[in-house]
Amino acid sequence: MGSPAGITRALRCLHSKLTTNNERPLLRLFSAKAAAAEPRKTCLYDLHVDRNGKIVDFAGWLLPVQYREAIAASHQHTRTHASVFDVGHMLQTHVTGRDSGEFLESLTTADLQSLKQGSAGLTVFTNDQGGILDDLIITKDRDDKFFVVSNAGRRNEDTALMLKRQSEMKAQGKDVNIEFLDPLEQGLIALQGPSAATVLQSLVQIDLTKLKFMMSVETEINQKRVRISRCGYTGEDGFEISIPGTDARTITEIILEKPDVKLAGLGPRDSLRLEAGLCLYGHDITEDTTPVEATLLWLVAKRRRAEANFPGAQRILDQIKNGVTKKRVGLTLGQGPPARENAPILTAAGERVGKVTSGGPSPTLGKPIAMGYVPLELAKAGTNVLVEVRGKMYKAVVTKMPFVKSNYYTDK
Repeated sequence: MGSPAGITRALRCLHSKLTTNNERPLLRLFSAKAAAAEPRKTCLYDLHVDRNGKIVDFAGWLLPVQYREAIAASHQHTRTHASVFDVGHMLQTHVTGRDSGEFLESLTTADLQSLKQGSAGLTVFTNDQGGILDDLIITKDRDDKFFVVSNAGRRNEDTALMLKRQSEMKAQGKDVNIEFLDPLEQGLIALQGPSAATVLQSLVQIDLTKLKFMMSVETEINQKRVRISRCGYTGEDGFEISIPGTDARTITEIILEKPDVKLAGLGPRDSLRLEAGLCLYGHDITEDTTPVEATLLWLVAKRRRAEANFPGAQRILDQIKNGVTKKRVGLTLGQGPPARENAPILTAAGERVGKVTSGGPSPTLGKPIAMGYVPLELAKAGTNVLVEVRGKMYKAVVTKMPFVKSNYYTDK
């Protein structure tokens, strides 16, 4: 990609084109920063280039924001058929050993004791003030073996956090082993959309009807060992597939040969997750927000609340008992411009009371949507507020999330 300055110029050009099409991605998400560190590549980088992906620097990784197809069109294709996303920049980690469950519980709000083998759960790393250090998915293979996927933008922080805790536990004679997977040696793709199960079923011997949402299994595709987890970031049925780096391109291209499957980039991935009401770390959740404020109280397991032995338990339990002063909400705007991150949220009388944390056009709804934090008295669905966009006020309504009905594959 050349120098950071060259990347920046390319991104500005892309930004200009996307603005013209009213499909401008969040600048703070897809920005090239002139940093000393060279951006990293996933094992599918060459595939993106060969398929005419528009590459940007995302959290230090060179990834496609879109392909030839417009972002809104790619978004709708995922909602109606199926798309493949490269999520190989995510941090994949194996945690093993007799005390691996205790290790992970000491850092998160999860109840891994009650998690069934082959099942996964969303949880959060918290700090001593109850703030969210990252959100992550933990899969329980056995009582002494776990698979963890966390955010690329928090790779250094998550790595340091786990290594520090491992050192502490080993000093106590505990058995905990950590293996951080190299993104060039282990790829990760997400196959998402209503056609995803049909597509994947034609490539595997296992019965995918028995693999429910948030379940994981190791199997084979094209005679190569892979891990398939039924989860994703779009609100649609879908799978995340962890693949050896040497086989990642071949398997991805086999999937792309199937009818109605296309590659999709960061642009539609963000608009899909926004419609699904899902948080983006560093924006909708940070070290300064707690699970209670972020309306993620369900991530704090009941047993863990009773034991009160997770980081930040005192503050989080106090908020559960006494309430919070702010809360994450959804916002639906009218036909005006989209409200982007940091856009002020005001009362109907014009008093500034909060700000947008994520926002953009909703291709499915045909109107702008957003998420943000407001005082508790304004958090009820149906409440009218104002959002300031480029110095002008626009009406918005507090809306229940997800904005678009989720289609996860469950027993319900």
